[in-house]
Amino acid sequence: MTLLEVRGLETFYGASQALFGVDLDIGEGEVVALMGRNGMGKTTTISSIIGLVRPRAGAINFGGTAIFGMRPHRIARLGLGLVPEGRRCFPNLTVMENLLATARGSAWTFEKVVDLFPRLGERRNQYARTLSGGEQQMLAIGRALMTNPRLLVLDEATEGLAPVIRQDIWSAIRKLKAAGQSILVVDKTLAELLPVADRCFVLEKGRTVFEGAPAALTPELQDRYLGV
Repeated sequence: MTLLEVRGLETFYGASQALFGVDLDIGEGEVVALMGRNGMGKTTTISSIIGLVRPRAGAINFGGTAIFGMRPHRIARLGLGLVPEGRRCFPNLTVMENLLATARGSAWTFEKVVDLFPRLGERRNQYARTLSGGEQQMLAIGRALMTNPRLLVLDEATEGLAPVIRQDIWSAIRKLKAAGQSILVVDKTLAELLPVADRCFVLEKGRTVFEGAPAALTPELQDRYLGV
């Protein structure tokens, strides 16, 4: 069953067009990788889907509801949870307060988040601003999970993190996948991203130029669309 369907998405920043007809879809329980070089439209696509940027044309359907042009808080209430680039935890709230601030429903609890990320349990009374970058990323993921999302969106899941922390994040993503969580993930570390993804979409200059299984993304295609 299709959970998210994006067709012909066009988005502008003022007079400058950033997306030129992006197509994307995600099934229930599927992990989809959104890929492309820097500046090709990945974050703009996510921002357009969740309503932070208003697209000018196209269609977005989530869980059978047309969400094109809908306000971000309404989209979030439908079950779309975002882990934004840059994490954006509430700096003056503790770890526990950050998590409880977004709690909705009963599937995800503070205890379940701590089971996924034990470090957060150890630091439950620390202010978010005192955490390391990796711990803040764990907190941002946990905070999104506390909304009990039907779709979890990870924008730059492990960017700038130490290798040991990246492995903790990827381990958590694999556990979420095994539990049936639908995930849209952006990341540049192909060695970790491709094994966890069911399908990949690649953007180039604001257009979808590839869709398929990770195995179909050959070294030649990786070099063409993802190489520096």
